[in-house]
Amino acid sequence: MTEKFFIHKTPNAKKLISYGFSKNDDGYIYSCHILNDQMVLYVTVLKNGDVKTKLIDVLSNEEYILHLVKNAVGSFIGEVRSEYDRVLADISNNCFDSEIFKFDQSKRVISYFEAKYGNRLEHLWEDAIDNAIVRRSDTNKWYAALLTVSKRKLGLHSDERVEIIDLHASPADIPSLVDNFLIFPGFHMNKKHWITVILDGRMPDERLFELIDQSYILGKK
Repeated sequence: MTEKFFIHKTPNAKKLISYGFSKNDDGYIYSCHILNDQMVLYVTVLKNGDVKTKLIDVLSNEEYILHLVKNAVGSFIGEVRSEYDRVLADISNNCFDSEIFKFDQSKRVISYFEAKYGNRLEHLWEDAIDNAIVRRSDTNKWYAALLTVSKRKLGLHSDERVEIIDLHASPADIPSLVDNFLIFPGFHMNKKHWITVILDGRMPDERLFELIDQSYILGKK
């Protein structure tokens, strides 16, 4: 049941240590109490990136496994499963880097979201894991979307799949921004309010980050 939290993700050693993991011979280990200290959850991130868990009942000092049994039901089992999932999801979000987007510029953009705004990608569509959005923490509004599409979807004569970013832009600025070379009308968005950039490095990072900052500001409204 741990796999679903770590698909297309790789552990980040610095983030693991910052989160509270300790390094050992196997990799990194972390423990925390859940359910009002009734259980202790041990999470080990192995050197190969695999994640192993062990849940210990404090009173009996025995391993608890019913939360891992798919057909096991009951209110207590449900509470354990919910807390277990919550901790693993938090570790995934805070200690692992996404490996879904492969373009170098995509990775730099993802790092920019985290470093400047403290925002991480959200994968909202289970059947489209290579699509994600980024939203402001205060307004909860999207200000960017990273997608993987065919160039033909942007009006180009190629079926090559590329990674793109959709960004808010002022309707007054969009006509002068869109050149269908570096900047395109917003893909799958309202073209009066969104633009699209292919993250293939042709647009300098500095210019792209400026557009991201403008989109972030517009996301406040």
